[in-house]
Formats: sequence, C-alpha cells, structure tokens
Amino acid sequence: MGLNLPSAEERPENASVASTEPVRRVLIVDDSRLQRRILCASLRRWGYEVQEASSGPEALKKCIVDPPDIIISDWMMPEMNGPEFCQAFRRMDRRNYGYFILLTSKSESVEVVQGLDAGADDFLTKPVSGDELRARLNAGERILRMEQELVEKNDLLSCTLTELQTLYDSLDSDLVEARKLQQSLVRERFRDFGGSQISLLLRPSGHVGGDLVGFFPINARRVAVFAIDVSGHGVASALMTARLAGFLSGSSPEQNVALYEGEFGIYDAHPPEEVAAQLNHLTLTELETETYFTLLFADIDLVSGDVRMVQAGHPHPAVQRADGRIEFLGDGGLPVGLIPDADYTPVVTRLAPGDRIFISSDGVTECETADGKMLDTAGLEELLRGNRSLTGQDFMEALTWDLARYSGDREFSDDVSAVLFEFGAPKRNAD
Repeated sequence: MGLNLPSAEERPENASVASTEPVRRVLIVDDSRLQRRILCASLRRWGYEVQEASSGPEALKKCIVDPPDIIISDWMMPEMNGPEFCQAFRRMDRRNYGYFILLTSKSESVEVVQGLDAGADDFLTKPVSGDELRARLNAGERILRMEQELVEKNDLLSCTLTELQTLYDSLDSDLVEARKLQQSLVRERFRDFGGSQISLLLRPSGHVGGDLVGFFPINARRVAVFAIDVSGHGVASALMTARLAGFLSGSSPEQNVALYEGEFGIYDAHPPEEVAAQLNHLTLTELETETYFTLLFADIDLVSGDVRMVQAGHPHPAVQRADGRIEFLGDGGLPVGLIPDADYTPVVTRLAPGDRIFISSDGVTECETADGKMLDTAGLEELLRGNRSLTGQDFMEALTWDLARYSGDREFSDDVSAVLFEFGAPKRNAD
C-alpha cells in the first residue's frame, strides 16, 4: 500500500483538530506494520488519538475495550478481510456511531457496492493522498458531530419524557383521588321516604366530570331534587360542581341557597325559579368564572305528589305514568351563569301513585353509537319503556348497561347522570 501525504509545510494551518472539538479516537487496521506506522504518524500530527490493530479479530477486541470513533481498515487482510470486519463491527452494541473507511486498490463498482453493503461509510483508493484522507476524515467528523447532536437531543427528549411520565403519574394519582372526592359529594345514591324513593346515578366520562345530582329534604313532607351539568370537562368543571354542591347542601341548611328558616324554626324552600335566579346571580357576581351550567331543580310534595320545577337549559325531564305513558316537560330555558337577571319559568305537574319522574343530563340523550348516531329523546323513551318494571338502583344499573350496549361498549364521551323519583304512595305522618 502506498501513502502520498503532504509535508508539514504543505499542510494548511487549519488542518489540526480544533481544541474545542473532542479528540477523536481512530483505529487503524492493517496487516502491514509499515503502513500502520505511516498512517499513525500523520493522524497523530493532525491531533487524533490513534490505536493500531494488525487483523480484524484483534481490532474487534480493541473496539470492545476502547470503542473508536473512526476506523480506517485495509480491505485485503488475512483471517478476516475489511468488509467482513466491517460487518462484525456493525453488529456490535455501541452507544455512538462509528465512521468506517475502507482502504482498497479496488475501484470497480461491484467492489464498492460490496463495501457499502458491509456497512462502510467511505473509501480511499491506494496509494492514499494526504489531502484526500483529510477530506474523508473531515466528512466523518461532520457525520459524527451530527450523530452526537442527535444522541444528545434524544437523551434530552428521553429525560423530558421521563419527567413528563412522572408528572402524568402524579397527576393521574391526584385525579383518582379527585374522582373519589367528587363521588363523595353524592353520599346517598338511594333513599326511601315512606312510600316514595329517590335514586341517583353519577358516572363521569373521565377521572372527574362536570355533572352533579342530589337531593335534600325541605321539611317533613317536601323534598328537593336537582341535576346540574357544568359546561366543559375536567378539573375546572369538577371544581365548579364542588362549589355548587355547597350551595345545595342538605347537611348545612344554613348555607343552602334554596332553604330559609321560617316561623318556629321550620325550614322552607324558595320556589325553584327563584333558586335558579339566585344561583345565576351568584355565578355571575361571586364565583368569578366563565363557566356556566344547566340546572333542573324540583320541589316535590311527598303527600300530594305536586311537583314544581325549573328547567334552566337542562334536558327535558320525563314523567312516566303508572300506565306506561311518557310525558316530556318544560320548554328548555336559559342556562345558569350566562345572562344577568335571566328569568326562569316554573313547570308544574302532579304525580299519582305509581308515577315516576326521570331527570338526566345530555350525556344520556347524546350517547352515540360507533357511527355517531345519538340516542336522542326517542331512544330514551324506548329505554324507559323497556325498563318500566325495574325500580330504584336496579333501574339505574339497567339504564347504564343499555347505554353501554348502545355505544358499542365504548367509553362514554360525556358524563352520565340521572335522578329517578318514584311516587309510590302519599307519605303518612308528614305534618
């Protein structure tokens, strides 16, 4: 093998490796000791850290102990030729890329293709020109710098993803706890009032949701039920439901905006339309939020079966009579928290023994099949008829199962909540 290298005076001043660049390790593999020495001398003058190996097997051992950045290997060697060594080198487990230059007297395209297939990056034809060798090394340096930048960026990305996963796991854990807290807002899912009963359903579509259902006694003969659907999804909506739960709490009647203490310390309730107006005022003036919500609030007399309710943008409540007939009540109305001084119109009806009233969020009527067809009011009416014989929590479980089947057992895209009030018989001893 011949080597045609420039003298020290002929080399350009910028031929030395810049001090700011990492010192590259070059492994020279050649069975000719003389050729190795010639190449080593030149590479060391150019600022490289150089190692030598006389054969492919010896070079592979050195690659394990001290991985090189660049390899300059002769093609024709005993035991293992250059392409075979290159293939073995490429199979090694390395963190960084190794740039491989083959020295060959072969210039035919078939040999070049063979070398490229073996994994070589570049070629030098013997006798080697110093300028050409330097140019090949500069090309290798550029490749290695780009590869190192990619490795560093990948490391940064991997570290960032790990941090994000940690944050996600922490957030997920917090949301699981938040779901438990939100579910605790509905402490009772069922209560019997001596002839009548109330059942509740609350199923967020995610960890937490913006639906809220509940009830509280007004006095010995009246009970209030409510259903709320806060705009949006997620944490903000869930926080809003928590705040609203405080405004309609049965355990703290002095904080309940629907209740007031009348004569002889007996509590009474404001009409539902006034409750909606009060919540509208509070939402716009005190809560300082752009969130609004729909509301269905009903005042039910457990003795007479009279119902007075307000529908503030919530889906129409359905009354299912004892004979199976279904009536949808209300005219929609404005949501709460949108317009100052909004007017709310009451809706009245009377339940006879055996009648029941069903109140649900739009997560029920807007439940979709896989191809996007909504259940709608007609579908809800069919479900009510199909589950007419079921009562209480059995009805709620059947409804949930029916909705899951309708959606194709996919996750619900919206929160699902409902209230079922069943008027069995007038309450006795209510005075």
